Formats: sequence, C-alpha cells, structure tokens
Amino acid sequence: MAYNDSRIARPQSGDVANSVSTNKVLRNTYALLAMTLLFSAVTAGAAVALGIQQMNIFVFFIGAYGLMFLVHKTANSAAGLLATFAFTGFMGFTLGPILSAYLTLPNGGALIMNALAMTGLTFVGLSAVALTTKKDFSFLGNFLMAGAIVLILAMIAGFIFNIPALSLMVSAGFVLFASAAILYQTSEIIHRAGETNYILATVTLYVSIYNLFVSLLSILGIMSND
Repeated sequence: MAYNDSRIARPQSGDVANSVSTNKVLRNTYALLAMTLLFSAVTAGAAVALGIQQMNIFVFFIGAYGLMFLVHKTANSAAGLLATFAFTGFMGFTLGPILSAYLTLPNGGALIMNALAMTGLTFVGLSAVALTTKKDFSFLGNFLMAGAIVLILAMIAGFIFNIPALSLMVSAGFVLFASAAILYQTSEIIHRAGETNYILATVTLYVSIYNLFVSLLSILGIMSND
C-alpha cells in the first residue's frame, strides 16, 4: 500500500541550489586562502633572507590599500586572482622585517611559532563554530564598523605616544576585531547570498588572519619583555 504524508517536509529546489552554491563558495574560499597563505609565507621568507628593512608606513598603506582596491575592482574576473596573489604576496613581504626583528631575540623563533600556532588554532576554532552551529553572526557588523574606527584612533595615538600598555591594548583589540571578522565573514557566506565572490571572501579572511598573527606576536613579545 502506498504511503503518502504531506506533512513530511521536503527540501525546496531553491534551498538545495543555495546550499550547493554556499558549499562551492566555501570550498573555493578555503582553497584560495590556503594558497595565498602559502604564497605569503614564501614572500615573507624571501624578505627575511634578503634582509629587507621595515617599509615606510606611508608606502605600506599605499601599497596595501592600492592592491586591495585593485582586488575589489577585478574580483569578478580572472584578473582578480592575480590581484589577490599580488596583495597577499605584498603583505607577506612586509611581514619579513617584523619576523627578522623577532628572530634576533633569544626566544624569537619560539615566539613566532607560538603566535603561528595560536593563529591557526583560533581560525580553525572560530570557523568550526560558524560552520557547525549555523549561527547568524551578522550582528557583528556594527561592532566591526565601530571597532575599526576605535582601532584606527588607537593606532594613531600609539604612533604619537610610545606607551607599552597602549600597544598591548591595541594588539588585544586587533585580536578581538580579527576574531569577530572571521565569524562575520564565514557567517555571511553561509547565511546570505550576498557573499558569493570567493575572492573577496578570501581577502577578508586573509586580512583577519594577518592581523591576528601580528597582534598575537606583539602580545607575546610584550608579555615576554621583548
């Protein structure tokens, strides 16, 4: 005897299509993120090997924001991939002098490895929370906007007043900011069709990981009196 119960919920074709699209964006994002992080590690290593000195802050901002603007302008074309690798390669290269400075310390290598391990564990943990709980973290959008303004002002104050406690507070603020950005960006991919461009999603996550690593490294250095 045939059994038919109209009360049984069946997935709608639109839901299935959205799920497939979301999974595709996630796969492409994580694959590109892994490649850009590896490329950044190569350029950072090259900068250390070449003994590159710390870049002028204005040159850094022009290069970083200029390349990020280029990524956004070309994100919907094949040129977006080249722009993404140019941006992440540049960011990795500017990280070289920072790593070189830490490597001159007695326990500099350990500090770098600890910061790297903490960054990886934090990213994996936050991504797992967003992916497994399916919680919508869109409410973090306002926090990120306000946090960015506060951190920029704090950074300016840090350049003017060389206060270790302020540097520690700024670094801790960037850790919270980067963590919230990881949750927010991953949630945007899962819950909204608005973030379907894996290039833009990759760059957002990359910047969060970069800030997270540099901030953790700074905190570890300050806490170890280095």
